Amino acid sequence: MGVQEEKLVEKISEIYDRISKLPSLSPSKEANTLFTELVLACIPPSPIDVSKLGKEVQEMRSRLIQLCGQAEGLLESHYSDILADTYDNPIDHLNLFPYYSNYLQLSLLEYTLLARHATSPPTSRVAFVGSGPLPLSSLVLAARHMRVARFDNYDVDPSATARARRLVRADPDLGARVAFRTADLFGLTRELAGHDVVFLAALVGVEREEKLQAVEHLARHMAHGAHLVLRSAHGARAFLYPVVEPGDLKGFEVLSVYHPSDEVINSVIIARKPKHGGVGTGAVMRTCKCCEMMQGINHLGHGAPMIEEMALEELPS
Repeated sequence: MGVQEEKLVEKISEIYDRISKLPSLSPSKEANTLFTELVLACIPPSPIDVSKLGKEVQEMRSRLIQLCGQAEGLLESHYSDILADTYDNPIDHLNLFPYYSNYLQLSLLEYTLLARHATSPPTSRVAFVGSGPLPLSSLVLAARHMRVARFDNYDVDPSATARARRLVRADPDLGARVAFRTADLFGLTRELAGHDVVFLAALVGVEREEKLQAVEHLARHMAHGAHLVLRSAHGARAFLYPVVEPGDLKGFEVLSVYHPSDEVINSVIIARKPKHGGVGTGAVMRTCKCCEMMQGINHLGHGAPMIEEMALEELPS
């Protein structure tokens, strides 16, 4: 590990120590400041490979991701309650959430990459596993990009499901097309087979073994030919979210892997369960030239926003 990587790990460890001593992870000036500092430290492109870090740092990273997940859930619950309690139609005011623009960009990226590989527009049934109390991804995708698709959102937390339902109850379109159900991924079998596309939230399966089990379950029960959209992390951003490697996706063909270098934190992986009972190996089967260009430029750490914008504008939303 080079000098810059050592300094980065030292800085993140110091922030982790302060976060772990917070009396509460609920939104507050102190908590917001610390998590903002953490994100700003992790966003710049970095060659760091978290899989090669020592055991002590690995354990710190695992605990930090769990703390980030808890804080993210509390922040989303906070704003979900504000939206539902304040506005007749909360959908019209989603931009109050501080990171709403990030979800707009991430959802556009995911839809664009997905549409490039789908033989027909993915417009029938979509499942989102791990939707949370403020399901911005599903809401943005349904309202802006997949305007006739039905979305089935699943979350293991009944309070998250209840909060999410309140957001769409007054919207005639999304209220009819976007459903929320309390369920554990491993309890979903026939439900998964009924969807053309399945999105797996980044924090479903924080530990590596949990993520592998989730992928195995999806490979077993998704329909042949259905697409899987996963969120991962790359470089220092892997201190914020779990990493999914293409080789982890046994039972799927990996179509695209894209690592943003702008304010969109999550990497995006597009995979497909082989048709007619074929066996996927997790290897990257093919990728479009624009994705290869974007990955190459992202590796250099400059120029990515321009190339990304050009690529995204080629497809209508």
